[in-house]
Amino acid sequence: MSLHDLVFGAYPYIAGVVFLLGSWIRFDREQYTWKADSSQLLSNKGMRLASNLFHVGILGIFFGHLVGMLLPHSWFQALGISDVSHQYIAIYAGGIFGIMCLVGAALLFIRRINNPRVKAVSRTRDTFVIGWLLVTVVLGLSTILVSSGHAAQGDVSEMIALTEYVKSIATLSVDPSLIANVSPIFKTHMLFGMTVFLIFPFTRLVHVWSVPLTYLGRAYQIVRVKRVSMN
Repeated sequence: MSLHDLVFGAYPYIAGVVFLLGSWIRFDREQYTWKADSSQLLSNKGMRLASNLFHVGILGIFFGHLVGMLLPHSWFQALGISDVSHQYIAIYAGGIFGIMCLVGAALLFIRRINNPRVKAVSRTRDTFVIGWLLVTVVLGLSTILVSSGHAAQGDVSEMIALTEYVKSIATLSVDPSLIANVSPIFKTHMLFGMTVFLIFPFTRLVHVWSVPLTYLGRAYQIVRVKRVSMN
């Protein structure tokens, strides 16, 4: 097995198994660590902006990749979206959400290493995962330069190769040869992205599993203030 086949054939499943099994084991054995360890009480300055930019950006990136990579090609064509238009949508959406995530992650990373109070309670893995996500986003934004050049020439071959490769992973029939000739920047970005899933169970990212979806349908809470008479 070549290194290319190992990285893009076996590694996606290794990362996936560790992602699922590791998350389950951590929830079962270390529930007290199943949290985001918010440091907002220690320092609130700039936290709201950084956190909102990061979370909106990374959610946009995740669901953008999910829709763009896994939906059948025929669905886009049925909606009247050509391959070139599809690529431009990915470029613009990825650029917007990528920049949001980049700015938010950079602010959070700087805050974590420069704010004495936050740094004092930070774990090494907290700083590491933010830094890793930051590099992954930078690599993702770098792919836009290549994609833009392809789109301008009407060349969608690499986009189709990448989407077909991701679908082959999802259908448990991975075919590394599909991306054998794509630009190295795409492969590097994918390697960093897959590694995010590998390290996921060992970081604060596990709190994503506990997203409070029921909160959206929760009934209003009535808060009554007790007034003390001065008479």
